[in-house]
Amino acid sequence: MLIPIILSGGAGTRLWPVSREAHPKPFMRIAGGKSLLTQTFDRALAVSNHMAPLIVTNRDYYFLSRDDLAAQDVQGRYLLEPSGRNTTPAIAMAALWAYSQKKDACLLVMPADHLIKDTPTFYAAVQQAQILARDGYLVLFGVRPTGPETGFGYIEMGSAVTPYANDVARFVEKPNAVTAAQYLAQGNYVWNSGMFCFTAETIIQALQEHHPKLMDAARAVWAETKIDGNKMDLPDSFNALENISIDYAVMEKAHNIAVIPGNFDWSDIGAWSAVADACSADSQGNTVSGDNIIIDSRNTHIENNDRLVAAIGLDDLLIIDTPDALLVAHKSKSQEVKQVVSQLKASQHAAHKHHKTVSRPWGTYTVLEESPGFKIKRIVVRPGASLSLQMHHHRSEHWVVVTGVAEVQNGEQLIVLNANQSTYIPAGSKHRLSNLGETDLSLIEVQCGHYLGEDDIVRFDDVYGRV
Repeated sequence: MLIPIILSGGAGTRLWPVSREAHPKPFMRIAGGKSLLTQTFDRALAVSNHMAPLIVTNRDYYFLSRDDLAAQDVQGRYLLEPSGRNTTPAIAMAALWAYSQKKDACLLVMPADHLIKDTPTFYAAVQQAQILARDGYLVLFGVRPTGPETGFGYIEMGSAVTPYANDVARFVEKPNAVTAAQYLAQGNYVWNSGMFCFTAETIIQALQEHHPKLMDAARAVWAETKIDGNKMDLPDSFNALENISIDYAVMEKAHNIAVIPGNFDWSDIGAWSAVADACSADSQGNTVSGDNIIIDSRNTHIENNDRLVAAIGLDDLLIIDTPDALLVAHKSKSQEVKQVVSQLKASQHAAHKHHKTVSRPWGTYTVLEESPGFKIKRIVVRPGASLSLQMHHHRSEHWVVVTGVAEVQNGEQLIVLNANQSTYIPAGSKHRLSNLGETDLSLIEVQCGHYLGEDDIVRFDDVYGRV
């Protein structure tokens, strides 16, 4: 039994403004139209004989993940974290779950936001890794360097364990350019991909040996975990587990580790320059997505969806255009985009967290216009879905139905609205909006009040468990 474990977390700050805190990197659509999460899920199914993967992710990303996979007619199993605590707690909890299913289960751990197109070669490496894992090894997947990359950690390979794997001489942090070039020339260094293969029993034993305090705490967390079908909700006691990576906690201490130097293509899509490398280029090296005109430009990446972008006389630039934010940067500075996010967070600017269109379990809302005293939204509710029963202290709302059929609970009233009909929700009134139809319900909401923050919501009942 090979169980894929997909680690789906991280903000992807270097990929702003497409990746944001509330809609992070795994949900970006790159190289094929599917999100990185869905591409990883498909790859996991292909190499595990269709064993449904376990997705370890934040509670806040459950509905995004579920809907993203449902759009491709697939569904996974979920282990939901109340907060991100790095890879060791995530792997510990996944291993405890897998061990409860089958003691000799073999786990394939993969980040949700990597890109691998050569699935057959990756599959061959996984088959080799399983053999080593069954022999008691903690197996890492290395990637043979294609250049002197300074953005990755490296693994120095030692003596051969099998014809296709080596033991690990040491782990190396991200090197400078000169050192990276030396590693490339020596030939016995591989990139650390952050993917692993081991049995549940072996990783649990290793965690107990090298990080017993964390493992004991993880067992206590698992004992409190609520299981509801394919969803396991970790209790808030998970937040007390140490925030530490599996490399530091186990891999750099254990002796039963091996690395397979994979020959498959791989990218961690760690910056916009990596996104550009994953796209097909024209004769001048330009890569584009969206409606663009490029004149006399070279090695420039343009990504946009909502409007035409024209570029003239550019070299080695990144242009990422979204409805509410525009990034223009030199390709050599792609790793520094995270500094923009840091400044946005420091100033409490909403663009670090949300897009103009925000996903919710029931559908989406888009802020069309906002000024002091009012905000205008377009709200789309999926068939059969409903918002929570809620109330606002500081704002009133006017709803105008554009398409579909709305059931509105407004105080003690329950009314049905069709297209071109409206209602008024005064501040302090309990209300709920539901879609009774078989197609999307679309309406325009006008908010009025002295405070229009999204945190002015008191929930009394919610089918999505957000009370």
